[in-house]
Amino acid sequence: MKFLMLIFFFLESLTFAQTGKNINHKKNIANSGYDVVSYFAGKAQKGSVDFSVQYQGVSYHFINKTNKTVFQQSPDKYLPKYGGYCAYAMGDYGEKVNVDPETFKIINGKLYLFYNNIFKNTLTNWNKDEENLNKKADKNWKNTVQK
Repeated sequence: MKFLMLIFFFLESLTFAQTGKNINHKKNIANSGYDVVSYFAGKAQKGSVDFSVQYQGVSYHFINKTNKTVFQQSPDKYLPKYGGYCAYAMGDYGEKVNVDPETFKIINGKLYLFYNNIFKNTLTNWNKDEENLNKKADKNWKNTVQK
């Protein structure tokens, strides 16, 4: 089963370039256009191009001017861990796997995103072994970014 999930993750990730960030490269938009500040208020919300900002060459969208300003004042505080790729896949497989931007968790003030579809919600698996997976994900991400 794990082998099949790895193949599925791999095939799904082929639609995105393997960079340090999970971005829609056709439009150069981070986090599928979701407002990274809104997660910290407990809800994933789709941002608007009307409230967008460029950061590190990528466009971030926000739900309002306030969230845009908050991000601009401290952008690194709101960036998702592991470049916005699935935290579980980074911890378990060391792979960059795209996420469902509405499946997330805030841990120690950092945003973690997860893959989720009708067959698999990786947040559930993450919660079963969060401490171990978090350590492995940090190590794997460091190795991935250095490549």
